[in-house]
Amino acid sequence: MNISDKTAIITGGASGLGEATARHFHALGAKVAIFDLNTERGQTVQDELGERCRFYEVDVTSEDSVTRAMDAVVNHLGAVHICSNYAGIAPAVKTLGRNGPGDLGLFTKVIQINLIGTFNVSRLAAFQMAKNEPLDEDGSRGVIINTASVAAFEGQIGQAAYSASKGGVVSMTLTMARDLARNGIRVNAIAPGLIHTPMFDAFPQEVYDSLSRQPLYPVRLGKPGEVAKLAQHLVENNYMNGEVVRMDAGIRMQAK
Repeated sequence: MNISDKTAIITGGASGLGEATARHFHALGAKVAIFDLNTERGQTVQDELGERCRFYEVDVTSEDSVTRAMDAVVNHLGAVHICSNYAGIAPAVKTLGRNGPGDLGLFTKVIQINLIGTFNVSRLAAFQMAKNEPLDEDGSRGVIINTASVAAFEGQIGQAAYSASKGGVVSMTLTMARDLARNGIRVNAIAPGLIHTPMFDAFPQEVYDSLSRQPLYPVRLGKPGEVAKLAQHLVENNYMNGEVVRMDAGIRMQAK
């Protein structure tokens, strides 16, 4: 499916991987709808991109919040063709810590945002995509891209909640693709490794250097723009469906 002139919803689009994808899709000619809770940063991205970009303050865990934003996207931008789910959090949650059992409330919050939020936005985006007329000879009506993580396969110490949430995204992707095949909607997921998002800038230099040496090749952190280019491929290549694509330079995470 061609990205130009299509409408792409990007959750978590105000920063990190989501922002990189929003900017990349916009440069390719897409109309971009950013869903995020960071109103200041989201407005800044909208102002910088200008035409064909709108920011919506959205809580991905809320049916009402997403429904209102989805309706606004259709009203303002005409349709929904692409949905890239990047919204997520990654706090540390151990099963048993020095102060006792892991924080159940925090575990629940991670699942709510990373997994349930992904399903919530995807199902409501699919509802809009199914209304589209076929866009090409394959009958494409839409594309959904979920964000998993290598932590889904090799979760490290302290990643019980994050790994569980991303493992759920991995498991959900093929099933979702099967659910939506009859509607002409493809579903894939990207499982990034160590990507240089703003979170890494807060690390001490020795921690940053240690992480940078872990990938197999190239021996560096990934770039958000590289993830955005993979998202582009998943939109444009109609034969990519039901897949979870690791993008990690061959890394296999150790326990810690």
